[in-house]
Amino acid sequence: MSLTDLQLRRAKPEAKAYKITDGAGLYIEVKPTGARLWRYRYRIAGKENAFALGEYPEMTLAAASEARDQARKLVRKGISPARSRQIERLSNIADGEHTFESIAREFMGQKAKTWSAKYSSQFTRAMEGNVFPVIGKLPIRSITSIHILDIMRQMDKRGATTYALSVRQWCGAVFRFAVSTMRADSNPSEALRGAMTRPAINHARALETKEISEYLGKLEKFGGNRTTGICLEVLLMTFVRSAEIRQARWEYFDLDAAVWRIPAEKMKMRRIHLVPLASQVVDLLRELKTITGGGEWLFPNTRRPRDVMSPTTINRALEGMGYATGKVTGHDFRATASTQLREIGYPDAHIDVQMAHAKKNKTESAYNHAQYLAERTRMMQDWADYVYSLGDDGKIVPIRAKFVTTGQKESASEQ
Repeated sequence: MSLTDLQLRRAKPEAKAYKITDGAGLYIEVKPTGARLWRYRYRIAGKENAFALGEYPEMTLAAASEARDQARKLVRKGISPARSRQIERLSNIADGEHTFESIAREFMGQKAKTWSAKYSSQFTRAMEGNVFPVIGKLPIRSITSIHILDIMRQMDKRGATTYALSVRQWCGAVFRFAVSTMRADSNPSEALRGAMTRPAINHARALETKEISEYLGKLEKFGGNRTTGICLEVLLMTFVRSAEIRQARWEYFDLDAAVWRIPAEKMKMRRIHLVPLASQVVDLLRELKTITGGGEWLFPNTRRPRDVMSPTTINRALEGMGYATGKVTGHDFRATASTQLREIGYPDAHIDVQMAHAKKNKTESAYNHAQYLAERTRMMQDWADYVYSLGDDGKIVPIRAKFVTTGQKESASEQ
């Protein structure tokens, strides 16, 4: 006869524990303390066992019956319900320990030996700033595609769409690591391919001669920090990458020899790079040395002197000079020098080496940081003379004649 809720409510404790059966092995044990405990009696290999299901009334009669049915399915397969529960508990404990953050940090630690310091820092900042606050404490098996999509959407709202796409890829790398170490079953980020469109890339734009004149005029009236003003001027004259000038240390410079030696780890292509310095640039750096020469960096962070200038400082300064966001960027100076020097007639090889461009094939990949150094030294001085010779209207004092004469002499000497 099946139990009813009325029977269960009326069951009173006695001096000794007693049982009230329901059916198919389910019964309730009434303890002298008044506790009413659900049990399921079963046999495996001829041995009788009792499996604890829960306590009434927290576990209702209907819930106990359902739990009994689930346990019976295991018994039919020869699986002990108690053993199955123990395994599940251990698995849940492991899942609690295997959070996304713990596995991501393990992954980062493993990759630290092969990643560059810059890439490692980018990955860590992305995780700590965008991912860990949202899913860091969640068991990695519990994370779904919607969790990651939510992170991407929040980043997209603040205009960091390209960054959001990178974060999806980096999360995917963590999940693949977790799958390979048997701590996750799938990579939920994979389902988000195409969920967000990468914005169009604004390529660097070469400034016209009149724009260069206007830029120099604005620099003369620049009312911001003098250190930043010098940075903006040196950037145009040396056309290095913004990161390379921001991370420049005084120890890299020999002002008497007029050369800037950038170590390989500071270069995008991971190779030593020499930047000949025009006399005008040396003058600017000597002035700068009276301001920041007592420290490590040419361009220290104004708020954190031990750190370098912020990546946004250059662009914010340009905006302060009246340039709309993106109209002129630090990278535009590289495009400007490259375009102008090629139009004047300088050899591509000299310009490419000075700009530290990647070689097109393995045959050309051999790199000598002093290659064409004499020619590049003249070219950098010519470039500075050219820029400073521009009038307010952009009219130039030609340097082509000087180059052609020099170039012809060099060609003759090589024959």
